[in-house]
Amino acid sequence: MILMCLHRGLRGLLVVSSLVWLHMEAFAVGTNPGTPTVNPDQLTTSTVAPSSSTTNSERDQTLFQHDDLVDRVQEKMVKIFGAGGARGLESYQSGFWIGKEGLVLTSWSTVLDVSKLRVVAFDGRKFDAEILSFDPSTELALLRAGESQIEGFDFDSKSTVRVGQRVFAVSNLFKIATGDEYCSVQKGVIMAISSLTQKRGTTKNISLGKVYILDVMTNNPGATGGALIDIRGSLVGVLGKENRDASTGIWVNYALPMEVVAASVERMKSGAVANPTVELAMAEKPHKVNDLGINLIPDVLPKTPVFIDEIRVGSLADLSGLKANDLILLLNDQRIDSRKNFERLLGTLNRADSFELLVQRGQELIRIQVRP
Repeated sequence: MILMCLHRGLRGLLVVSSLVWLHMEAFAVGTNPGTPTVNPDQLTTSTVAPSSSTTNSERDQTLFQHDDLVDRVQEKMVKIFGAGGARGLESYQSGFWIGKEGLVLTSWSTVLDVSKLRVVAFDGRKFDAEILSFDPSTELALLRAGESQIEGFDFDSKSTVRVGQRVFAVSNLFKIATGDEYCSVQKGVIMAISSLTQKRGTTKNISLGKVYILDVMTNNPGATGGALIDIRGSLVGVLGKENRDASTGIWVNYALPMEVVAASVERMKSGAVANPTVELAMAEKPHKVNDLGINLIPDVLPKTPVFIDEIRVGSLADLSGLKANDLILLLNDQRIDSRKNFERLLGTLNRADSFELLVQRGQELIRIQVRP
């Protein structure tokens, strides 16, 4: 695996790396080492793997095609900056434009817990963005970023994905790009197509169903929400969040496949999932934070994250499984972006009613049922 930080003057690194791989791939699949062949599914129709008989002009043409591919993909990527900094939470992540309506698809995370997000395009242009909707079942969020007319990825692509297929992960991992710098590109393959659920070992993740397990290290700060593309530049998946198995310590590098992503985007566009602006009526005898046995960190910011500072022993929160340092993200699938918001939503529930919380505990996302 090679991590390539692509800036304006370093695009050729990806091109040269791709050419080396294409040359090696040709010998790997050929039946006769002397006469290499290439699987046509791995290449664009106009790209041919270099061989001893390839002319300089043909090599130049191949370089141009790959350089053009990098440009086209980077133009669809964005760098997202928002909330973070408290208790080791990053304030940045990745995303990309979809369609032509100024919409950005990204991972739903604490980075989005601000009223206005900053989205930076490939050419350094900055846009104020807000959350249009989010889908707790896939951990994806849809943002609206001003009046941008940038053309995004096409969801109508019929690219076929298989185990062993070469892919590229494009993201702003480690925040190496803040302006008009290109996002990083990592080369790898799809190792397996499997399910990643809460019942798989001790790995906890709410993204149910099929995912692509990758052999490329996308499990790093800032990479979540990035694009997984094939060698044609077609979008084949969305990079998942940092995820670690508690018993083995193994980091799981994965991406959500396009059928899952497309269905989630359609639900978010149609309003079929939780809307962060929904207003609910107050209960006559509501739940209260103190009655649950929860002490939160002091409310000192306009949107203080809902970190649990302390749990009272024997309280309802303790019996339900909540712990100190848990970060509360959802209440009954309603987004919690501040302590005030949490207290307001609790106030809409009668204290005799049960409810569900989604909390982040370290690198895990855990659903907890609270039953009075």
